[in-house]
Amino acid sequence: MSAATGGLLEVACDESGSDGENLTGGNTDVFAHASVRLPVAHAAAAVQEIRDRIRSPAEEYKANHLLREKHRAVLEWLLAPAGPIHGRAHVHLTEKTFFVVDRAVDLLLGPGSAQTEAVTLYRAGRGAFGDERWREFLAAANQLLRVRNDGEPQAPVEAFFREVDALREAQPGAGVPDLLDRLASARPRAVAYRAGLGDGPTLVPVLNPLLPAIVATAAHWSAGGRPVRLVHDRQNMLTPERIAWIATMTRRAGVGLAGLTLVEARRDPRVQVADFLAGIARKIASDELNGRADPPLTALLRPYVGATSVWGDERSRLSLVPVGEERSPVA
Repeated sequence: MSAATGGLLEVACDESGSDGENLTGGNTDVFAHASVRLPVAHAAAAVQEIRDRIRSPAEEYKANHLLREKHRAVLEWLLAPAGPIHGRAHVHLTEKTFFVVDRAVDLLLGPGSAQTEAVTLYRAGRGAFGDERWREFLAAANQLLRVRNDGEPQAPVEAFFREVDALREAQPGAGVPDLLDRLASARPRAVAYRAGLGDGPTLVPVLNPLLPAIVATAAHWSAGGRPVRLVHDRQNMLTPERIAWIATMTRRAGVGLAGLTLVEARRDPRVQVADFLAGIARKIASDELNGRADPPLTALLRPYVGATSVWGDERSRLSLVPVGEERSPVA
């Protein structure tokens, strides 16, 4: 099957870094959603080339095979301008702790300007409040938003607003005190949100980065006016109801999503290539975020990273997002 059928683009997708709703204390601090526009035959050739170069006996190759130092040349070949996916792939990154702050501010203050305010609060972060206090605030925000709660239904509300009050006492720099005061006055919204979680299953969990990443991916590939059909690795999160939600969101945004089909990654080499790219992008971006940057690898990744990536850290964003596309701090 071709990557383009008539006027329709077919794009294969996969993700890396899913920890459920535990975004501030999970195993990874970056979520990456990758997509590739390759004919099946070209993707199969790329996968075979990787196998031939690495020569591992593993039945299924993953990104960690390419991330080993002894296979550095294979990794660089895959990402390089002369490689098989350059100009044919895209990565939507989510910095998880910023995503928590963004979602909490959006819930409590409403959408729109809340995006800018989330950036302001996040970038004040540990510098204004100290490492321990900031970590406690992030954990409380995570607990406030997550669907699952084994204790008293409103306990996360109380814990979160205790942390907001603690931040207010820290007397941070200009612009932040007013924002914290507004958050402190938004308790009724938080109470209503937690109460609503008891009404039944949640269609779109606030803390799940996969669904908005898929919408962003569809928007990227259809930006030229051609409708796009996504072929995605099977995910428990992608129920028929949630796929319908994605279709609704893209339609409202004027995005030309023609459909979303689920497949087994091992049966579609295009999805395997997307899986490689997602895992590679997550690791490179995480290293950049945490001060362990490998500048040559960051430079190779940069052309693939989307401007609507949900990324709050200013220093690493300037390294990861292509020049001229830094204007959108959040999706």
